[in-house]
Amino acid sequence: MFGIINFEAFLLASLLLNLTPGADTMYILSRSVSQGKKAGFISALGIASGALTHCLFASLGLSILLAKSALAFQVVKYVGAIYLIYLGIKMFRSSSKGSFEFKKELSEINYRKIYISGILTNLLNPKVAFFFLAFIPQFINEAHSTSLIPFLVLGLTFVTTGTIWCLILALFSSKSSNKIRKNYRFKMWLDKITGSLFIILGIKLALSKK
Repeated sequence: MFGIINFEAFLLASLLLNLTPGADTMYILSRSVSQGKKAGFISALGIASGALTHCLFASLGLSILLAKSALAFQVVKYVGAIYLIYLGIKMFRSSSKGSFEFKKELSEINYRKIYISGILTNLLNPKVAFFFLAFIPQFINEAHSTSLIPFLVLGLTFVTTGTIWCLILALFSSKSSNKIRKNYRFKMWLDKITGSLFIILGIKLALSKK
């Protein structure tokens, strides 16, 4: 249907790929643990919005520019790397503050900023665009390779399964960390560890090749 082949295999592969931890996973975990369930959910929706944008770009053929243009790839890659490193340094700075009031912090959360950061974390990773271009066409019949519909159906399926997983991740990580978030010392070390991982992921992205 819609020119899609081996949909069951695609669904299984999508689930396994979504379970693989990366920058998106770390972003959602850090928001959920440090700022609560709502922040985790919004960060997950931000990640989903970024993935959906990649899906639409790839469907319309715009992501091919990244695949064919070395300059475009380098620009997006380095901007994404800088952004991840920026997030990591920001977490380090927040962990160095000498006081911590849990209720006050929750009241000052900027959910709009969390959502936008989630979008950028996903959108500024050119490898996500390559994933859509390289992975999805394998499950489209050659006779429908120029059609927009099968690409969109498979892309939206991948984004949907990924969003469900991200929301589950945000829910359980926030629930299991209610006591943790009230402990400033633990939160300080958690921010340092998460910040370090973001910096490492940023450096890894900067050094990556097509």
